Amino acid sequence: MSGVPLESPRRASVIGDVITQLETMVVSGEWPVGTRIPPEPELVAALGVGRNSVREAVRALAHTGLLEVRQGDGTWVRADSGLGTALDRYVRRSDARHVLQVRRGLEREAARLAAANRTLDDLGRLDAALARQHRLADAADREGFVAGDAEFHRLVAAAAHNPVLGDLLDHLGDALARSIAATVEEHPDSFHVHTELVDAIRAQDAEAAGHASDELLDGLLDALGGAA
Repeated sequence: MSGVPLESPRRASVIGDVITQLETMVVSGEWPVGTRIPPEPELVAALGVGRNSVREAVRALAHTGLLEVRQGDGTWVRADSGLGTALDRYVRRSDARHVLQVRRGLEREAARLAAANRTLDDLGRLDAALARQHRLADAADREGFVAGDAEFHRLVAAAAHNPVLGDLLDHLGDALARSIAATVEEHPDSFHVHTELVDAIRAQDAEAAGHASDELLDGLLDALGGAA
């Protein structure tokens, strides 16, 4: 058989183990985003592997977006989730309508779960976020309103108490914020639906919560000219 020979299972296994260990340091927060990881000689000594294995592992994690190799300045933690960086790259290339159509389904489920699982603390945070939205709208603070809207959605997802769903929505958050920024002038009063959503969550009415969530996202989709 011609061509490049396959890598030996033993070496591939070593590199895979190094990738797993480095990734764990990032995801666990031991190496926070924005910090420089230990230099290559320290990693070689700590892991007990060869220099090439460390380099291959770092290269692989840089490709996923977790790490960033800066020539002459070491390797830095760029993100704490490979999922987040992959979704971010994908979303940037996607039509905002398509992102919102997917998010609509996720938001509906988050709202329904929030109605079922919310705590008193969750309700307090949602009430506070809703009050901030009213103040920002009254002050015509467009930038603050968009940021506050994104935070409100994050709190609804947190009240669902489903970490997988929360992570997915977090990683689509930037796309949602851009869509809100593009449509808030056309629908300056759309946040009133948030009140209906919070009331439904408070009453633990999953059907009403899902309906309110759909109404909110449908408004954004209509503004972008896309069907639900």
